[in-house]
Amino acid sequence: MKQRKQRTKQQSKVKSYVVIAYLVFWAMVLFICGGASMLFHASPLVMRILSNICAWSPTMVVLLMWKKLRPEQSRKEFIKEAFCGKLKIAGLLVPPMLIMGGVLITVWILSFLEKNSFTSYFTLGGYSLWTSVFLSLLSGPTGEELGWRGYLRVELNRKYPFLRASIYQGLIWTFWHTVLWFVDSDYTGLTMIPYMLSNVIVITCITIVMNVVLEKHNNLVYAVSIHFAFNIMYCFLQIPIWFYVILCVVFVFIASGFLLYRQMDNGREKTYELCR
Repeated sequence: MKQRKQRTKQQSKVKSYVVIAYLVFWAMVLFICGGASMLFHASPLVMRILSNICAWSPTMVVLLMWKKLRPEQSRKEFIKEAFCGKLKIAGLLVPPMLIMGGVLITVWILSFLEKNSFTSYFTLGGYSLWTSVFLSLLSGPTGEELGWRGYLRVELNRKYPFLRASIYQGLIWTFWHTVLWFVDSDYTGLTMIPYMLSNVIVITCITIVMNVVLEKHNNLVYAVSIHFAFNIMYCFLQIPIWFYVILCVVFVFIASGFLLYRQMDNGREKTYELCR
């Protein structure tokens, strides 16, 4: 009975974290970014910097709430545990390369179907290459992972089997972005439907990839590298809505491949168990 009450209490804490992370992010986007754009007509670079700050809300919330979320563990211990796994070159390179490869394959299929050149879907954008890299790295990849993967992943894994926990986490991560679908998207009307479905499917697939890697090597640097590999591609893409339809199919195959790899590797002891 006591253990059941403790589990219920912990689940309530997790729900509180998710709700507050949502509300803080949405409020920051609407009031900080919205205010800067509508009242001060901020430049694109300033708007990008402000959006990067908003992306750190899951980490801000988890650190501010930490004494309530896990009173038995200090923030320092939590951060140390989240980065305790050993870093291996293959783990840092192969998953991000597969993610980037999935995006490039999608562009290639799109170019074939639309009979356009492959390079016609790429642009340097409004910033230099290194500015784009820097801004992308300091947004979601470094700003979100301590909250979504460092805390939420662990809590959901305690309650659910791996795949179900990953799907729940992917859906939470997906719908956290909802406000951006309406204020930071070029799609309207019926084109919003495939765009939103793509967000749900692709982000959930990326979550599965991250969780397979993190289960084997419990270090958030891996999640950061995968997140960055996906985000950086969008700095240089000019794509129609059909890109997102094809992307769903490609990323389902990628996620399935990682699940198959996990099943084959299932008998081995997991790094995150050794870190504690």
